[in-house]
Amino acid sequence: MTSGVILAGGRATRMGGGDKGRLTVAGRPLIAHVTARLGPQVAGMALNANGDPTRWADLGLPVLADATDDRPGPLAGVLAGLDWAAGQGAEAIVTAAADTPFLPPDLVMRLREAAGPSGLVLAATREEGRVWPQPTFGLWPVALRDDLRAALAGGTRKVLHWTDRHEARLAVWDDPAPFFNVNTPEDLAVAQALACA
Repeated sequence: MTSGVILAGGRATRMGGGDKGRLTVAGRPLIAHVTARLGPQVAGMALNANGDPTRWADLGLPVLADATDDRPGPLAGVLAGLDWAAGQGAEAIVTAAADTPFLPPDLVMRLREAAGPSGLVLAATREEGRVWPQPTFGLWPVALRDDLRAALAGGTRKVLHWTDRHEARLAVWDDPAPFFNVNTPEDLAVAQALACA
C-alpha cells in the first residue's frame, strides 16, 4: 500500500510568507489541485505542515508537523510522512509539493515502475538534454525511516545527499510542465495562465 504526503512545511519566503497552498489558481487553492490529482493515485493522504494544524481542518487530512523545530527542509516532512504511514500499515509514501497544481496523473505508477533494490525513487525532468531531479516528488519506503531519522539528526539537510547514499532511481519525464511550482508572485501568474489555457 502506498500513501500520499503533501509537503507544505516550508516558510514560503519568496512569496512573502504564509501558506502557499492557499493561493488560488483557476478559482481553487493550489492545494485543492494537488489533492485532486494525487488522491486517486494513493490509498490515503496526509499533509505535512507546521504551525497551527487547525488552519487546514477544511481539507479533512491528517496534519503532520516536522519532528524537529528547526524546519530543516523537505526531508523532515518526508520523515513525518514515513512515521505516519508506518502507523497506517503502508509500505511507502509518495510525496508532492503543495504548490504544484499540475502534478502528473501517473506520478505514482511511474515512480513505482522505476523503483530499484532500495525502493527509493525521485521524479526528474529532462530539459535540453539534461536530467533535473525534482526532490519533493518521490517514492519513499517506510523501511528507510530510521536511517532518515539518523541522517537528519546527523545534520543531513539536502534531499539528494541522502537519496544518493541509497542509490535512488529516477523516473524521468520529458515534459517539465507537470512539475511547475509556484514560488513567486510571477509564478502564480504563470500558473493562472496555464490553468486557464
